[in-house]
Amino acid sequence: MKMKLLILAALLGLSSAQFDPHMKYGRTSIVHLFEWRWADIAAECERYLAPNGYGGVQISPPSESIVVTNPWHPWWQRYQPISYNLCSRSGNENELRDMITRCNNVGVNIYVDAVINHMCGSGGGAGTHSSCGTYFNANTKEFPSVPYSSWDFNDGKCNTGSGEIENYNDINQ
Repeated sequence: MKMKLLILAALLGLSSAQFDPHMKYGRTSIVHLFEWRWADIAAECERYLAPNGYGGVQISPPSESIVVTNPWHPWWQRYQPISYNLCSRSGNENELRDMITRCNNVGVNIYVDAVINHMCGSGGGAGTHSSCGTYFNANTKEFPSVPYSSWDFNDGKCNTGSGEIENYNDINQ
């Protein structure tokens, strides 16, 4: 009986959440300014988004990631973190903080696309080729800025010859 009540309460809570987007009164729209610089987002909040009733901005992952040069700086490099330092090609931690403050001051919330459940793959190699210049070694799973080591990863669960995902359409990889 207690489980049924818990499930019912959860369903009621989840279904009512759609009616309260946690934005300033009268604002319901969110825009995704993917790959924009923090200073440009701040200016956009003040110049266009707030005056036109936007309630929020979703931003690209702000954490330090690997820098990929082949292909040249693809969008997905943001999803190859090597630390949780707040510096990316959008700007540094102070610029991020300033952008959040400026947008919030005019009633525009910031929603972060945070990548917290993985690090860059072994194909990332080793070195300081990251958005903050922090050392990492993806081959040996050393991410000292976090700090993570090979002990923090679930190896041996990918049933392929390389131990890496080889086919993203295979549910077992």
